[in-house]
Amino acid sequence: MAKDKPLNISESAAVQMPMKTVASLIVLVAAGVFAYTELTSRLVSLETSRELFENDLLKRSEQVPTDQEQHFLIEDLYKSVEQIEKRIEDMMHNKVNIQFIQKQTEKLLVDVEVLKDKVRANKNGGAH
Repeated sequence: MAKDKPLNISESAAVQMPMKTVASLIVLVAAGVFAYTELTSRLVSLETSRELFENDLLKRSEQVPTDQEQHFLIEDLYKSVEQIEKRIEDMMHNKVNIQFIQKQTEKLLVDVEVLKDKVRANKNGGAH
């Protein structure tokens, strides 16, 4: 086995490389830097979206008791409105009944007056 000699490179050593290879290396490095920048930008965007989403979830979880309370209040209001509507409907029926009874009472008063007149006429006629 042969021992490997260390590679000695000095400052005055010259390297020759075709211009096509240099241009290819520059383009390759530029593409790598561009890809890294895009990847980093995308990661930052996704992390920001995740943070905003988590904050939104936290805010919503904090609002749950308030939402439940509002839901209960709305249910209670619906029950109250239904009771009020029923009372109004009953009052409308009462109004119709009262009007009917008023008409019947007026007719009854007229009939009583007619009967009184007949009784008076009989007393006056019977006394002569």
